[in-house]
Amino acid sequence: MYLALLVIFLQCSELYAQGKAYQVFTFNGVKIKVEPSDKVKNGAPMSIICHADISKNTDFQLKHNFTFFKDGKLVFMTISDKEDARYEIPVAKSADTGDYECRVKAGDKLVISKPIYVWVAGMTKPILTADKKEVSEGEIVKLRCELPKEVPPLEFFFRKIKTNSEPIEKRVAEQNQNFSEMEYYVEAGDNILQFDCFGKRQVKSGWESSQHSNKTLVTVKEPFRKPTLITTPSNNLTEGDIIEFECSTVATEMRGIEIIFQKNRTILNSVRDKKSLKYSTLATQEDSGEYLCKVEQGAVSKTTKLNVFVSELFPKPTLSASMTQLDENKDLILNCSINGSRKANFSILRKSSSGDILLKKSRILAIKVNVNDTGSYTCKAEVKGIVKESKPVRISVYAPVSKPTLSVVSGSPEVVLGKPLQLICHSVMGTPPITFTFYKGNEIKKNVTNDTYATFLDEDIGLNDNGGYKCDARNNHSSGVKTSNILNVTVIVPIRGASLGSVPYGEVEVGSDTAFLCSVMEGSWPIDFKFFKKTDHEVLLHEVREYSDRTIWHKKTMKRKDTGTYYCMASNRASVDVRSHPITISVILAAWQKGVIAAFVLTAMAGAGAVALWWFLRKKKKAKGPSMEMSGSALAPNLTNEKLTRPPSDGNYYSGSGYIEDNENHMKSTDESKGPDLESAEVDYTEVEVSTLDPHRENIWAS
Repeated sequence: MYLALLVIFLQCSELYAQGKAYQVFTFNGVKIKVEPSDKVKNGAPMSIICHADISKNTDFQLKHNFTFFKDGKLVFMTISDKEDARYEIPVAKSADTGDYECRVKAGDKLVISKPIYVWVAGMTKPILTADKKEVSEGEIVKLRCELPKEVPPLEFFFRKIKTNSEPIEKRVAEQNQNFSEMEYYVEAGDNILQFDCFGKRQVKSGWESSQHSNKTLVTVKEPFRKPTLITTPSNNLTEGDIIEFECSTVATEMRGIEIIFQKNRTILNSVRDKKSLKYSTLATQEDSGEYLCKVEQGAVSKTTKLNVFVSELFPKPTLSASMTQLDENKDLILNCSINGSRKANFSILRKSSSGDILLKKSRILAIKVNVNDTGSYTCKAEVKGIVKESKPVRISVYAPVSKPTLSVVSGSPEVVLGKPLQLICHSVMGTPPITFTFYKGNEIKKNVTNDTYATFLDEDIGLNDNGGYKCDARNNHSSGVKTSNILNVTVIVPIRGASLGSVPYGEVEVGSDTAFLCSVMEGSWPIDFKFFKKTDHEVLLHEVREYSDRTIWHKKTMKRKDTGTYYCMASNRASVDVRSHPITISVILAAWQKGVIAAFVLTAMAGAGAVALWWFLRKKKKAKGPSMEMSGSALAPNLTNEKLTRPPSDGNYYSGSGYIEDNENHMKSTDESKGPDLESAEVDYTEVEVSTLDPHRENIWAS
């Protein structure tokens, strides 16, 4: 029985394990939606619903992890065994606008829904506050605009509203807060001010604006009133009248008040800590225009303007001259007049850098002029204290030009062919401006207007341009033109083609003379010729100046050391050295020197021949020696044997003398008997002892 229960238990456990092992599920999808819709009014409730569509192989319970994200940020999560989850937002705000998605995880499986965009339309109404309700002109009002429950980034717009004028709007962007602050300067004339603000935020479809905030009222107090500006007797006057200006204001506190009176940009008068200012002047036509009275205190400035017109009492005088350009010592008449022939006090003046010079208190001035009277002249007219000045008149007084001098700038009246020639024309006297004219021959080359001199550069110099330059000088004097003397200019032709020759050429006998000829193909005279010899350095041998295109240099008594390479160099006033090609000179012996040497050589050769002949004959004689020695060879052993067998005695003996005796009883030097082969051998001398002299032999020795 127990065994049967055990078997049943094991089978049930196996069936349970098999059923649990086969719990299979899969996600068919995950969807997200918004209730009541994806566009919700600000302040209304909304729900984000996430639904997971899951298929199972059996009916088993499965836990689901739901996670809600807005713009990638986690906003809500829950765990449920149901396939739906809700994220409730009781009061939707504009900050809830964005992309929503949900993620569902079951077991080790995760599925993400497609995002849905939710737009919470409308923004909360901003709240505007001001730090002051009452301010004075020149003070600052600080405003604060806040968008409750809104999330940055936001943009705030502040508006300053004045009566009968367009609002002044300022924009501020806030990246990290839902409020912003702004300061407004209270200007003069801002009596009652209203301020409001609104906000904006960026959504997918563009920009969304909030409602305008509450209006904040700020009252403005005046520290002083706008100034008043009056003129006496009126603002329409005539030249010569006295005009008086008065500028005034009313202020609660005079301390720090400054009144400034000006015309255009020029300040005429000013006062401090006073309520009024006065300014008077004698009216002239130049006083017509706009005047300005300005009152300032701290940052507040108020202005009043007034236009004044001053009628002309009399026109400006006119100065006329009998002549404006005239010769010195001529008469000049200056006349000052006014249109309408009105009576006035006239004066004629000359302008100067140090101030006007009064010439005469009259309307007419007559003088005899000189050069120093050149200048600008004016006249003045005075009526009822009003002084007016005419336009200046320029008077030019001319002295005649002196005869000009024409010269070459370099000093010398010559020019190198191909080089430019610069001339200068100068007049010592004459009132400038002076016009100079340069001529080459009769052709005008250049006109120059200058003070006292002018220059001309002639770059077209030819071989035949040997003169004909002149210049004219003239000014506005009636005497006319003065002409210089004719300047003759010499054209220097540079040296070209130097060459060197010699007579004789190439070889020269010692002691003879040599003529060196240096010549040029072209070049102006005089020409400087120089002769050089080449060594380890250049050696100048001779130099000469010639009024010719060639020169000859005679070098006396040539020596062997004069052998070498020679060249010449030519130059003239063109300052260009031209060098010839070098030539080579070899100094050789004279004919008589060669004869002496030949005789000496022949004598030496004859002596050498005689010595050679003697030596040859002597050698031939020595060749007979061997045959004579062969005939005397029998005697030598006998003598030797005799010496060996004969005992010594006290008699006379003969010691070897180097001579031997031949068969004919003649003695012969052993030297002569030596053959050629024995000359170099050593001689062995043998001592011969004779006991009894042979009578015949004795006679021989005796003889």
